[in-house]
Amino acid sequence: MEGWHGWDAYAAFYDWENARTVGRRDVRFWQALIQTHPGPVLELGSGTGRVSIGVSRVAESLVGVDRSYAMLRLALRRRRRSRRVGSLFFVRGDIRALPFRNAPSFKVVMAPYGVLQSLVRDHDLRQALHSARRVLRPDGLFVIDLVPELSTWREYDRQVTLSGRRGRSTRIRLVESVTQHPDRGVTEFDQEFIEEGAGQRRSTRFTLTFRTLSMRQMTGRLRRAGFRIKRLEGDYRGGAWHPDAATWLIIATRNGSS
Repeated sequence: MEGWHGWDAYAAFYDWENARTVGRRDVRFWQALIQTHPGPVLELGSGTGRVSIGVSRVAESLVGVDRSYAMLRLALRRRRRSRRVGSLFFVRGDIRALPFRNAPSFKVVMAPYGVLQSLVRDHDLRQALHSARRVLRPDGLFVIDLVPELSTWREYDRQVTLSGRRGRSTRIRLVESVTQHPDRGVTEFDQEFIEEGAGQRRSTRFTLTFRTLSMRQMTGRLRRAGFRIKRLEGDYRGGAWHPDAATWLIIATRNGSS
């Protein structure tokens, strides 16, 4: 499976699920980072705009890139409904080959909440890192948020992991199976969202695939792509990184930058 498979189907449920998991706990981190590094911002894998909308309120300008039409449609709808939005644009594109000619253009390139882990082949990750470096200003930051617990997720088969309501009349259940492939560092989530209401029942099934690298492996790949590691953090409040941290944040600059 390519890492981008499944995301079009996931779009309709992404915000519902994330409201019950990560929520907005990472948004303040990105806002604070952008405020201390003013300039144009690029978000890789902007999805439904969960992070983009809040960050745009403090950014000089923000461009979100995603390859999923379904995700981008929801991001545009969210942008129209939001009361306070800054200079915000969404572009359909592949993060392995960013569609910007006038580079370097961005003061911050941000890769939130494990987006780079959807690149399940080393060749794809290498392309994405080189592409990010190409569009980053010499004094800019490349900031990556990784989800380290994916590789230690216990395996199970068809368990109801989330349930709740959407709107007044629709109930949703997430029936999920998890398969680990330790030889490749890959975790697969087979998901079935079941919607019931008004006498109707609908099922949507798809698979999401993620790859986990150790911090040493990821920082090594960044260095080979022309980045210098500025610091590592272990939470969204600036805590020190350690191998058991629930969040892995990498703040990097282009080689040759101060």
